[in-house]
Amino acid sequence: MHTFKGRFITDSEFCRLEPRNVFHRQLDKVKLDCSEHRNKHILFRKKFTLGNVRSAQMYITADDYYKLYINGKFVCQGPAPSYHFNYNYNTVDVSEYLTEGENTIAVHTLYQGLINRVWQSGDGRHGFICDLVADGVTVLSSDESFKTAPHDGFREIGTVGYQTQFMEEYDSRASCVGFEMPDFDDSGWEYAKIHECDDHTLTEQVSGMLEFERIEPTELRCEGDRLFIDFGSIYVGYLELCVKGKNGDRVYIGCGQELNEDGTVRTVLRCNCVYEEEWILADGVSTLDQFDYKSFRYVTLTLPADCEIEDVYLIARHYPFKLAAKMKLEYEKDERIRDVWELCVRSQKYGVQEVIQDCMDREKGFYVGDGCYTALCNMILTGDDSMVRKLIDDAFLSSFITDGLVTCLDCSFMQEIAEYPLILIYLVLWHYRLTGDRDYLAVNYGKIIPVLESFRRDYEWDGLVSHLDKWCVVDWPKNFRDGYDVDIEEGKICEEAHVSINAYYIEAVEAVNKMADILGVPAYRDTEPLKEAFMKAFYDSERHVFTDGVKSDHVSYIGNMFPYAYGLCPDEECERNITDMIRQRKVHDVSFFGAFVLMQGLVRRGEEGLLREMLTDDGAWLRIISEGGAVTFEGWGRDTKWNTSLFHLTMSMAAIFIADIDIKYLIG
Repeated sequence: MHTFKGRFITDSEFCRLEPRNVFHRQLDKVKLDCSEHRNKHILFRKKFTLGNVRSAQMYITADDYYKLYINGKFVCQGPAPSYHFNYNYNTVDVSEYLTEGENTIAVHTLYQGLINRVWQSGDGRHGFICDLVADGVTVLSSDESFKTAPHDGFREIGTVGYQTQFMEEYDSRASCVGFEMPDFDDSGWEYAKIHECDDHTLTEQVSGMLEFERIEPTELRCEGDRLFIDFGSIYVGYLELCVKGKNGDRVYIGCGQELNEDGTVRTVLRCNCVYEEEWILADGVSTLDQFDYKSFRYVTLTLPADCEIEDVYLIARHYPFKLAAKMKLEYEKDERIRDVWELCVRSQKYGVQEVIQDCMDREKGFYVGDGCYTALCNMILTGDDSMVRKLIDDAFLSSFITDGLVTCLDCSFMQEIAEYPLILIYLVLWHYRLTGDRDYLAVNYGKIIPVLESFRRDYEWDGLVSHLDKWCVVDWPKNFRDGYDVDIEEGKICEEAHVSINAYYIEAVEAVNKMADILGVPAYRDTEPLKEAFMKAFYDSERHVFTDGVKSDHVSYIGNMFPYAYGLCPDEECERNITDMIRQRKVHDVSFFGAFVLMQGLVRRGEEGLLREMLTDDGAWLRIISEGGAVTFEGWGRDTKWNTSLFHLTMSMAAIFIADIDIKYLIG
């Protein structure tokens, strides 16, 4: 851990701003006004002199986010989202960027100021801190000698998604353009201020930093005053564009994930994002600067007369990815499974960011539940457990909000989904089974018990979980619930005990008992009373299937997946009945959560042939491919959800079942 000599610095707008609490239980009625401080692009600069340096490290972070430049060259950006009391800083080798003599550091920070799933923002915490250590000596620290100014080139023209990001007009005529260059004149800038109310506690970011990849267009053609660009697949990143034009010329930029029927770019995305922005040119060659990223494949540019495109490409950003896993030998010759594998691998490579996000457009949220499956998949494919650890560690940190944990991590959007902390418990066990890291298991075991105790204290009645003030998602989207006959509407208390959450709960207790056995401590609790209550409440002994709730005789497909996956079927006829359901309805009749547990159940039963049928179900992953998807969708097709993201990571989970690992030991 680095002990900073630098201070958190900011500008005059934020220096005396006291942090405000953005955290609360989901059902608490809290309204926060985010109208005053929002979309603040704040710049910092300083010149400094160095002798001959052999090695140099920059320790740096900013709230909400930064991009670092040294001597005019882009170095890195960060940090990964985190809570203010455990705020990540980055350690960066900057030796190659420094020169003997005069050097310039420039930092572009963003305080977004919105209550959303991206960052812990809207809380008044803005600032930047750094130390530069050269050959073991601190030669530069953030203080009031830095210059600062608001970037005057960005103008908000609306938000997209769930108040996720700003669409903007960028003005290349602005006075701050080129701020990162050593010869930029900052004489009119004010000096930075120490943030008097700063309350960050810093911790080194143990996960990796983003990598960047230049993607050239696969197609580029003129259509009148418009330029059409295709990058060949959906990526997550930034459009890079250089245009020669006249002062005040306007370029209209539209980005999309797909095309309209007439072949034009669909800038109004299915996922509630409208990717339409403007750019004002200066005389000569202007370079587009867009701070925030998008998820897109196509671009349409409307250009003024006589403008010339000097360069255009896409910078794809993603977490470091090196494929280490192989397919099972018996799958290698199956072209359809190989196609599914490649779909999932590509999705993981280009989709995972600084955290495991569900989608990289509408929400950009670090979701626990489906994120467990995505993170597990990433670990299996790469052999790197950093994304799993980031998810586990930050999920348990959210216990300061509620001991039952929250749904979306490291952000100011408050949501609680009942299943998610239970899936997290399984992930802790899966991590141990992949790594054998007993010490990490022991640390997390101590954090898991309070989570389960909160369920036991608040929701367990006579062996059944009910009266939940957390949303039960069951499966998502809701059209995949097969008429699940319990009122689980978000935003209200679900009083009825129902089959899916109780199956999750029993499996979580079983998982903790397995951890206790590994650690050589007494079992957490006996699951037999829970199982007896479960059977009495949900098992229909005449039909040999499970009903949805204690007040229902409805039998849903999704409702039977959970007891099937978790070994709760009391007899062979029940197992056969559910296996027959799967054979008839396949995996495409369930979605995010049902798909994983369905295949988990087939693994437990040893139904290898049926598992293979699920992986090659024409209505599932092969449907995504047939609809032109090179990355996984939010669902099985473009129209299986009312606001489908066409780059969503959950369905990359198929690779878990294709990889050459002992899957039955891992999740059975």
